[in-house]
Amino acid sequence: MKLFYAATQIQTLPPGHRFPMGKYELLRQRLAADMPQLGLLLAEPASEGELALVHTPIYIEAVFKGNLPPLAQREIGFPWSEGMVERARRSVGATISAARLALKEGVAANLAGGTHHAYADKGGGFCVFNDVAVAARLMQAEWGRQQRRALQVAVIDLDVHQGNGTAHIFRDDPTVFTLSLHGAKNFPFRKEASDMDVELPDGCSDAPYLEALNHALQQLQDRCAPDLVFYLAGADPHEGDRLGRLGLSFEGLQARDRCVLAWARDRRIPVAMAMAGGYGKQIEDTVQVQMNSFAQAFSSWQDWQNQPL
Repeated sequence: MKLFYAATQIQTLPPGHRFPMGKYELLRQRLAADMPQLGLLLAEPASEGELALVHTPIYIEAVFKGNLPPLAQREIGFPWSEGMVERARRSVGATISAARLALKEGVAANLAGGTHHAYADKGGGFCVFNDVAVAARLMQAEWGRQQRRALQVAVIDLDVHQGNGTAHIFRDDPTVFTLSLHGAKNFPFRKEASDMDVELPDGCSDAPYLEALNHALQQLQDRCAPDLVFYLAGADPHEGDRLGRLGLSFEGLQARDRCVLAWARDRRIPVAMAMAGGYGKQIEDTVQVQMNSFAQAFSSWQDWQNQPL
């Protein structure tokens, strides 16, 4: 199974910044040491043309040149730097590569990504470009060269925060179905309408969460027939997350991942996975949630190899 990553050292943040940039390198090191059977590949940066499948030319140029208004830069949450731009482009490139490979092998992943707060014309919430939206559009374009129908895409967003940017980008688009399970009272406080939103109360624990997820997947199955799933396996529903406000255990999150991956595998739907958010009070907890997610993904990938596409 192949995993794609963006070199995190290219973007440095001021001391005390609340975004845990170090989690990505810790995750990559843990995966290399504990799961050497996985292939870790440095992603190529997304091109301007690929980004323009979703983002407006004015926004892309402003990000590239560092000309965003101060308020727009603060909404992203990172100070501008060439490293910020490079990492954002490579994060999109990682999801593109994962999606392209998932269509061939069943499962592939991005060690970061899931930047679902980015709109077509602005960023937000530590999201510069919307990697899943760009990858979805590019896969539809590549698919359209060979097929006579549109590639149907489902986004299963299980980050604790609603995927407002993704929902807005794909509003009224019958080729992309957006599903978001998220904290009702959490960021963003002004939410967009996904095709299906499931709002969860503060403190929601394993059993009610999994019940809500199973019900949502059944509804998803009844409402669309995707050819490709983008799965945002956020670590921030974990009970030890600083920003999550939910109460899922390590075991509950593993069950979540198994549920989504088995649902897709049983229906022969390829999955491109991204990590989305994770802000553990202990950074090691976030990394462990993500390690568990990759273990579940690898198991699903193995099943795909026994029954090829």
